Amino acid sequence: MSNRTWFVTFATGILLLALLPNVVDGYMLGVMRDALIFGLFAASLDFFWGRTGILCFGHACFFGLGGYVMAIVSMMPDLAQQTLFGLVAAVAASALLAAVIGYFMFFGGVRGSYFTIVTLALAVIAQQVAVSWSDVTGGDTGLLGVPPLAFGALDLSGDIASYAAVAVILVVCLLGLRLVSVGPWGKVLTAIGDNEMRAAALGYNAAQRLTLTFTLSAAIAGLAGALYVAMAGLVAPDLIGLLLSTEVVVWVAIGGRGTLIGPVVGAVLVQRAQQEISSYNPSLWPLIIGCIFVLIVFLLPDGILSIAQRLRGVLPGRTR
Repeated sequence: MSNRTWFVTFATGILLLALLPNVVDGYMLGVMRDALIFGLFAASLDFFWGRTGILCFGHACFFGLGGYVMAIVSMMPDLAQQTLFGLVAAVAASALLAAVIGYFMFFGGVRGSYFTIVTLALAVIAQQVAVSWSDVTGGDTGLLGVPPLAFGALDLSGDIASYAAVAVILVVCLLGLRLVSVGPWGKVLTAIGDNEMRAAALGYNAAQRLTLTFTLSAAIAGLAGALYVAMAGLVAPDLIGLLLSTEVVVWVAIGGRGTLIGPVVGAVLVQRAQQEISSYNPSLWPLIIGCIFVLIVFLLPDGILSIAQRLRGVLPGRTR
């Protein structure tokens, strides 16, 4: 996707986000707010997967870790500025875990499908730890009563205030990730994904750049997890397990890997479709999302954002 197309799409998305509170009620605004948080989570995975070509199948570990840390820190009764410290701790914990994993994996030469398998196992281990360490995590029940976002006198617990906070964070993160992706750092990552040995021969430390990129991706995922837990008021093992790790891969694939905006759109559309279909028949949703994923892979391998480019290619008067 060209810079011009990306920024036009980005500006259109900002306009839609600004108009949404005027056309929906409080309940639907909360639903869209949660969908935007999952969109931020999907964009964090796309930043790493889309640029390096390496799939992390345990990305929910960082989302869930951020959520658990946010819940534990913000529920400390004697701590001032609980929300601020909770967000900082959530981002730092997810980034630290990714830095440790990335250091041993990338500097150890683990790439491709082996990296995917190891991170998949990581998701299974993380969920088991969340269930077993009940004294800290609450076990199967999780932690309830997480306080909402509040910075001193600024209360962000209302529908419009919480939606606006999430929308602003999403816009800032997307813009920052896009600038990094199209800059020298992103170009080197693309070169590493295409041919790591050639990039190393040109003097680039591939393992170091992959580790730093993986760490930044995990930090944003931890931020998304912390926001979601603060909005929902609870955290449970489902937020750190394999199922959510699989779902975020589907969101990125449906939206369009490597576009950053596409995964956000994919997450929002899938979340809305899941709620609508589950209201009629909860057991039907897994079958439908599986069929949609297969169709997208075969018909639109570049995601739904590629539909506009395909239409431009077949319009009369257009030259290929």
